[in-house]
Amino acid sequence: MKIRPVILCGGAGTRLWEDRKHHQPKQFIDFGGWSLMEKTLERVKNSIFDYPIISTNNKYLSLVKKSLKRAKIKKYKIVLEPIKKNTAPAVLSTALISDIPYNQPLIYFSADHLLEKKSFFINTIKKNSSKLNDKNIFIFGIKPTRPSSEYGYFLTKKLKNNTNKVLKFFEKPNQSKAKQLIKKNGYWNSGMFFLRKDSIINNFKKYHPNILKNCQLSVDKSKYRKHTYHLNKYAFNKCVEKSFDHAILEKSNDINALKLDIPWSDLGNWIEISKVFVKNKSKYFNKKNIFYRPWGSYTNLFKGKNFLVKELKVKSKGILSLQKHYHRSEHWLITEGKPIITLNKKKTLKFKNESMYIPKGAIHRIENPFKKTVKILEIQKGLILKETDIVRFQDFYGRVK
Repeated sequence: MKIRPVILCGGAGTRLWEDRKHHQPKQFIDFGGWSLMEKTLERVKNSIFDYPIISTNNKYLSLVKKSLKRAKIKKYKIVLEPIKKNTAPAVLSTALISDIPYNQPLIYFSADHLLEKKSFFINTIKKNSSKLNDKNIFIFGIKPTRPSSEYGYFLTKKLKNNTNKVLKFFEKPNQSKAKQLIKKNGYWNSGMFFLRKDSIINNFKKYHPNILKNCQLSVDKSKYRKHTYHLNKYAFNKCVEKSFDHAILEKSNDINALKLDIPWSDLGNWIEISKVFVKNKSKYFNKKNIFYRPWGSYTNLFKGKNFLVKELKVKSKGILSLQKHYHRSEHWLITEGKPIITLNKKKTLKFKNESMYIPKGAIHRIENPFKKTVKILEIQKGLILKETDIVRFQDFYGRVK
């Protein structure tokens, strides 16, 4: 039996945007001919997978269909939530639709994750699919590349059958605790998991029968048209609002880990997004987009909706004007050199791979007192992203009137 991929696609992506009125859901942001949702759909184009099921809501329905069309996926099912109730009801309601046999293996993906080394990932699934039963759950862990407080962690114990049993979860620990967990061989909880339909039902029956009852009712009374299940609002609204992690994973004693040592990110902040542009800079580079200034040059790499990606090159002894912006904030990732950065009244020496956030209205400057050229990947964010939105206070090159 093929594995049925389920894509959870209900996140709002508000973490990336200060302006909540104009925020874009992270999974649908166009980063230059690709989005995270499309990358996820590409991931399920493999012979081990059956056609995908997407869990989303009315607000994102047209965006989901556009992504399916761009990914050239013609066979699919959509389960439409009438109201947001977090991931526990979303996971369960997709599993309960009649298209899925009782012992069907399911793999759940978040729509907003970037995952590389696809072949290694597929092989890990193949090797462990025979271990699924009517009670256990396998979660995918990512080997941490750094101590981060943005992800959840878990610790494991290796069993005789070469299975890694999860002992304990840790939800977004602080930096100090994250370092301790990494020393203990802790893994990031990726939010992807692998299990059978009967296991989902049995776990909800044991730990959250009320959610099971109302989800089943919402599916039974759903209306189906144009590949889409419209869940019954009255029944679904009775579900407790709870994450799958809290409802099931942290309660069950039969959780195992599939450990992945591969590049992975949920692109949860603009610095992580910056790293993607740095890695793929050649794909975005165009000589026509280079602009020269007395202090060096900048290159516009990509103009997205309410954001602009640039590379700044500050020559030796180059100094940008002391300035501020009314309409945009900026995220900087230093990729080469050692700039001195002024932020309001504080000066800081920064090094390669370090970052800096420049809030809207903050007075700032970049200086390069050293011989090596400074390179900075800059993401501007705001409704107005023009060079005219620069208020200069001091300028080494006489550009203050």
